[in-house]
Amino acid sequence: MSGAHKGRVAIVTGAAQGIGRAIAVRLAADGANLMLADVNGDVLQQGAAIVAAAGKVEILTHAGDLSQEDVVNAMMAAAMKKWGKVDILVNNAGGGVIRPFLSHTPETLRLTIDRNLWTALWCCRAALPHMRAAKYGRIVSIGADSVRNGLWDHAAYNAAKGGVHGLTTGLAREFAGDGITVNTVAPCAVATPQLEAMLGKNIPLVDKFIGVIPMGRAGDMREVASAVSYLASAEASFITGQVVSVNGGSTML
Repeated sequence: MSGAHKGRVAIVTGAAQGIGRAIAVRLAADGANLMLADVNGDVLQQGAAIVAAAGKVEILTHAGDLSQEDVVNAMMAAAMKKWGKVDILVNNAGGGVIRPFLSHTPETLRLTIDRNLWTALWCCRAALPHMRAAKYGRIVSIGADSVRNGLWDHAAYNAAKGGVHGLTTGLAREFAGDGITVNTVAPCAVATPQLEAMLGKNIPLVDKFIGVIPMGRAGDMREVASAVSYLASAEASFITGQVVSVNGGSTML
């Protein structure tokens, strides 16, 4: 899809590393100017350099906790000052504390909800007025296939990501007449550097996560990024309110 996003402005949250960085690299290669946001400022700058090498595009960065409304509003203000518009929002910021439900503490439960749901809520709330005014917008959130298959030790994480799935359908219907589409990409286990470090080491829980995938492997970050780039494109104008699984068949229909 080279050039599919030329002239567009995209915000990618959780963009410092992993899936978020892969999405940013793909959008840059497809021509989008990018606001990259993450809570980890040092790693974000390293990631921005990698993204910059993927395409001749303009890049801004914003470091801060996106579960806080004022941080999100500052990020959005910076993007609007630079480009005067926001065409694409990718809600990738997340990361759950994966453990048996009764092993959670009040702190880890709040952290899981904050990272995955509040970040998406605040970012959508900040972006939508600008998209509505422009009569154009693409919102793509990263959900989770575990919401559908009830993966071990994912109950709290699924509560947060299930909220993202529900936000998707609600916003899609509400803003369908405004030229705005809202969708979610729901991956299964993805071969991020963190997961790759655990693969092949006979870690029972990791083996179980891979074992539910009929293709017998974790997803590639580029496979997730490809789905995001398509849903963020003008070509995907008639797709909204969908949770699109990128999961090797771990759930079907």
